[in-house]
Amino acid sequence: QEPSAVVPLAGIRGGGSGQPGFLLRLTSPGETPVLRRILGAGNTIMRAVVQRIDSAAVHIDGREHARIGRGLLVYLGVANADSQSDVQYLADKVAHLRVFTDADGKMNLDVSQVDGQVLVVSAFTVQADARRGRRPSFDAAAAHDQAEPLVEQFCQALQASGLTVKTGVFRAHMVVESRNDGPICILIDSQRSF
Repeated sequence: QEPSAVVPLAGIRGGGSGQPGFLLRLTSPGETPVLRRILGAGNTIMRAVVQRIDSAAVHIDGREHARIGRGLLVYLGVANADSQSDVQYLADKVAHLRVFTDADGKMNLDVSQVDGQVLVVSAFTVQADARRGRRPSFDAAAAHDQAEPLVEQFCQALQASGLTVKTGVFRAHMVVESRNDGPICILIDSQRSF
């Protein structure tokens, strides 16, 4: 079996640090080696902006498409190197994120413990890199044919944990309204960079 290895990427600089980028070749028993790009602090990873909300809704073409009451609004950004492991990690983290208050007023409860729902909105802009210049770069965002099935798998993983999940429409222009309770906004990524 081929061992894991790190291979320099000529001409690519990572994370604004001036250091070379790398390809990390990952292997596990029974699997074909996977190439994952690492660009220093700019590592391409699945990201989510999670908001604790009293209510949220998605409107498309002037019509309401989805609405939830108390729960979580998740803006999900899929990166071009993401896989099933990123989906599982992030879905588990979101499902068990303790951001709801208990009887003592402390954030000790997850969304299922307050009978909350989850609204998932695919948003490639969560992958924006604004470190250089004034126009954000979205190079890290996955192409739609790669991102859409991973977004669907993320929603299915949340549903498998017993949660009611509603979604926006992939690649549609959406108007999202929400009442953020707190405000509480949590940044999560599948490589624990935040």
